[in-house]
Amino acid sequence: MTTAYRIQKLLPLSLPNLKVNRLTTKIIAGTLAAVPIALTLPADALQVRVNPSQPKLGDTLSVFINVDDLGGDPKPTVNTGDKTYPAFAIAPNQYRAFIPTTPLEKSGTRKIQVSANGQVQNLSVQVRDRKFPVQRINLPPGKAGVKATEYELKRVAEFKALQTPKKYWNGAFIKPNAGRISTIYGVRRYYNGKFAKDYYHRGVDYAGAAGSPVVAPAAGRVALVGTVSEGFRVHGNVVGVDHGQGVTSIFMHLSRIKVKEGDMVKPGQVIGTVGSTGASTGPHLHWGLYVNGQSVDPTPWRYLSVK
Repeated sequence: MTTAYRIQKLLPLSLPNLKVNRLTTKIIAGTLAAVPIALTLPADALQVRVNPSQPKLGDTLSVFINVDDLGGDPKPTVNTGDKTYPAFAIAPNQYRAFIPTTPLEKSGTRKIQVSANGQVQNLSVQVRDRKFPVQRINLPPGKAGVKATEYELKRVAEFKALQTPKKYWNGAFIKPNAGRISTIYGVRRYYNGKFAKDYYHRGVDYAGAAGSPVVAPAAGRVALVGTVSEGFRVHGNVVGVDHGQGVTSIFMHLSRIKVKEGDMVKPGQVIGTVGSTGASTGPHLHWGLYVNGQSVDPTPWRYLSVK
């Protein structure tokens, strides 16, 4: 711009000079117009990747986002379909959002849109199909047709909806009970001969002996404690642990509860004992893992260190 200004001063005021002025103005205007684009929209200001690379129904999609600090609000938004999922900071200029998938969804393409600092990244992720077994359950008299109370449903829904910003867990989750797995995640069921529509087994069952210890699979805060006497007819005696950032664990059908709401627990800490309270056919532990309110398969969380 300085060079252009000197050219104007040296040339006499004439028609050729007028043409130079117009040309100079166009050059300067073009330069100024290009500068903001180069500063605010660098090609690598927003980088996104998704794990696992080949997910299947029931998996948790981890969306990792790198955002350059450009002086604005770098916190990204993550959308898929009509849902928006929170992104939490996991390192300087790095964020992560969880997208749950369930057996009630269809396999196929998931379109994910990530926005931050005026930039947008659109991704397509293929979610593979997965076959879930069908199970027939005959509940004994007194257990069949048991319905949850309004109080029970309200407390559990509030617990599953937690999206605490703080991340409590670190590394892979551990088994909450030493018993063998008797029912895997995602099983569809008939109850006393009637198919349970829109139902799938929202967790993993461990066939632990009555009274055997139930431990926290990861660090967290006890955010739910409920008992049969309070109206928890289906869940039975129940404990819910908030692991933070939209991840929660629920432990059902307990015989005894060893924690209270507000307690901070560590991996391996005893939180209760196996029982058969609520809608249960015998002593076992039901462990459900929820991500942003949806039940996901806990198994990958036990073998992978989810950041």
